[in-house]
Amino acid sequence: MLSTAYASENAQRPSVGVSHARPPAVPNWLVHRPDTSEVFLSAWERTAPDRFDVTLRWPESHPFHTALHGFRSPTVIAEAIRQTGILLSHAEYDVPLGHQFLMSDIHYRIDPGSLAADSGSPIHMDVVCTEVNRRGTRFSGMVCHMTAVQDGRVIATGGGNLTCTSPGAYRRMRGEHADARPLLPVPEPVDPSLVLRTEPSHVLLAPTMDPRCWTLRPHTANKTLFAHENDHVPGMALLEATHQAAFAVAGTTRLYPTSLHLTFDRYVEFHSPCLVQAQPVTQNRDDTLSLSVSGHQGGQRVFFASLDAVPVSG
Repeated sequence: MLSTAYASENAQRPSVGVSHARPPAVPNWLVHRPDTSEVFLSAWERTAPDRFDVTLRWPESHPFHTALHGFRSPTVIAEAIRQTGILLSHAEYDVPLGHQFLMSDIHYRIDPGSLAADSGSPIHMDVVCTEVNRRGTRFSGMVCHMTAVQDGRVIATGGGNLTCTSPGAYRRMRGEHADARPLLPVPEPVDPSLVLRTEPSHVLLAPTMDPRCWTLRPHTANKTLFAHENDHVPGMALLEATHQAAFAVAGTTRLYPTSLHLTFDRYVEFHSPCLVQAQPVTQNRDDTLSLSVSGHQGGQRVFFASLDAVPVSG
């Protein structure tokens, strides 16, 4: 298991248990975000014993989740999946604040045409939770399946498998790495334009001698991906590194990711280099593009992703 959620020592959270009262917007402490501008969910409602309607609030503008080839960013869908799993765990399954969340995989499938422009209509995510596990009476994990609908049209699907653990159990599991912190400075980045970014602090790849291999650079100045102190590289940073590796290996081919399945094998630690490797892009019969990206650290694979994309003209 790999922890892809962030530590929950958040500002503006209550000092006692979770309230089930419905606020006008999802509180930042229920999705482990210290900055309210990073909260992409605005409401939730239970519609069946393990089924929920969660409203996605797409950010009007964001310094990191920027448009991609004129379409809305796929990273917002991925972050909404992460936030939804944490929100429901706390608010509906009574996971105490301060517990750690571990995710073994995350996946999405997007219809990019539906993200070309925002109709202004709300986006509702139909969330079905399966394989809900408990240790005794306490919730310990589940699989989330999400379907995002706007104006009656499915714009994306996705989900992930998460478990949660108490702070004490997490520290025992992490052992000597429990108090690890990022090593600074990080390597110099590749040219931001290679990975479709403009800010160096948003670039997670540093060059090597191999044009299809990069050193991961966990730049903690990026407060979207590193919103809290972590003892390992957050999973959403690895997802972004996967996107960037795909853009880099595609070269002059402009691609938009339409599906991603990312599996986490081990924690990505701060103390040694993590190599991110991309396979060449292949073209399918339907003209979609496919590739895989993997991460290795200390001679062991730490994550693997398969990604499909469509070429974008212009």
